[in-house]
Amino acid sequence: MNKRQTLLLTILFAAALPAFGQAVPPPPSVQGPSSPPAAQSVPWSSLSPQQQQLLEKFGVNWNALAPERQQALARGSQRWLGMTPEQRGLAQQRFQRWHSLPPDQRRALRERWEKFQSLPPKEQSAVRQGFRRFQQLPPDRRRMLREQWRSASPAQRQHMVQQAREHRMQRMQPHPPPRR
Repeated sequence: MNKRQTLLLTILFAAALPAFGQAVPPPPSVQGPSSPPAAQSVPWSSLSPQQQQLLEKFGVNWNALAPERQQALARGSQRWLGMTPEQRGLAQQRFQRWHSLPPDQRRALRERWEKFQSLPPKEQSAVRQGFRRFQQLPPDRRRMLREQWRSASPAQRQHMVQQAREHRMQRMQPHPPPRR
């Protein structure tokens, strides 16, 4: 496989990572009383002709892949085919940035992602809203906040998080009508 094919195959796999945890387990009668859910193979014939063509470009030996990998590539190829050329370009850029990170940073990011995924939906939504608000700040303000965070001790960071929670709770409280 050439470098471009390897890159695209890896991007397809990365695009499917969020879907790994969404595999449908087989019925309990198939699993047995105490066995963990087994991943189901994805028949090659269940893929669309476009997915098959995309995966064939990489010389994928479908039947030799583990069921988890088949599921990931099936989902990833479907996502890839649904992207616009601009979205594909952005996905390639994200992958290249990811690939250029040192292994310890990638591990830390994976752990943060898993921690985020374990949050209840309401908390995930709050994190996303906070991120969107942060992104809307002027670049100088974002830079200053990042620097404050980086230079803070763990205790100071905890205090900053607590203050942000309190501030968010105050904003959520209904305001009493003004007194006359």
